[in-house]
Amino acid sequence: MTNGGRKKATIYDLSVLSGSSPSTVSAVLNGTWRKRRIKESTAELIRSLAETHSYTANRQARGLRSSRSGLVGLLLPVHDNRYFSSLAQTFEAHVRSKGQCPIVVSASRDPEEERRTAETLISYSIDELFICGATDPDGVHEVCEAAGLRHINIDLPGTKVPSVISDNFEGGRLLTEAIIRHFPAERPLEPDDLYLFGGRDDHATRERIRGFRAVKQELLGSDPDECIWPTGYAADNARKAFEAFYEQHGKLPRGFFVNSSINFEGLLRFMAEHPLENFTDLVVGCYDYDPFASFLPFPVIMIRQNIEGMIAKAFEVIEEPRASLQIHMIEPRLVPPRTALTGPLDALMDSEMPRECRAATLPCGCRGKAAL
Repeated sequence: MTNGGRKKATIYDLSVLSGSSPSTVSAVLNGTWRKRRIKESTAELIRSLAETHSYTANRQARGLRSSRSGLVGLLLPVHDNRYFSSLAQTFEAHVRSKGQCPIVVSASRDPEEERRTAETLISYSIDELFICGATDPDGVHEVCEAAGLRHINIDLPGTKVPSVISDNFEGGRLLTEAIIRHFPAERPLEPDDLYLFGGRDDHATRERIRGFRAVKQELLGSDPDECIWPTGYAADNARKAFEAFYEQHGKLPRGFFVNSSINFEGLLRFMAEHPLENFTDLVVGCYDYDPFASFLPFPVIMIRQNIEGMIAKAFEVIEEPRASLQIHMIEPRLVPPRTALTGPLDALMDSEMPRECRAATLPCGCRGKAAL
């Protein structure tokens, strides 16, 4: 902190104040601006702003590219659902298997916080940064580019470096078709009785909606615009949307495509305030996987994203000396109701368990690992 309790300025702050890119600011501050043919007037402005706003270069970050620390960073949007926590665990296991140390942080879906967090990670001399689900991945790219840090996008794509994501269109298509076909032939689903709730204006949601609408048009012959209700990624916002729909129509649709486990939590909050008999004809599709949801009293069909495949592919791509700027799509898996799958770290944890425990059979007939 500076005198008076104010935050020290970052490269990104100076970029905004000067109207220059973070890489230009970095070049001025590290003295390489002449080689890049940056105007002297621009350099003077940036140096003046740096002095006025108490910018202090981090010596660790300056030496970042001269040696490797063994630290590898993962920037998440949030920690609060099974998908992101499983992704973090899989990432950590992969990093440790390479003899390196993982650092996992979140930025609360705040683009400014994403950039500040990236700068902080760079100050700790991380070797690489995996940018997962960022609100502004290209903004984080500018920070990484200015520091010469290798980085890659996961879950949501950017336009400046390679990205590894789920095939959200295919997942949306699979989930929508499964919801429609789950209804009996004698009581088929009508086009205006299948709704999509949740998500926001990001690549993943747009692709899932595209798959949803394509299958509705193909199998039901119609795709009314009013059947799309974006609510963002917040459980309470989703709950309010379900409540608003219920007040307008006096019932819920028979079929739901719920765009994330966070939005699914909003549905459960809504249902907790109403009699269970109101939902006897309900079929839900959730674009996320949670084994507990599979055993609710109504059918829940889920999409499980291939976390292991995405992480493995991201490490493969980031290690390429000249990786092409493209989006690598990993196909997700459809999970039918009443299904509990193993988690991404089950095999690793089983291998770390003492042999006598792995082989043990309990009186109930279960293996020791399954009962833990």
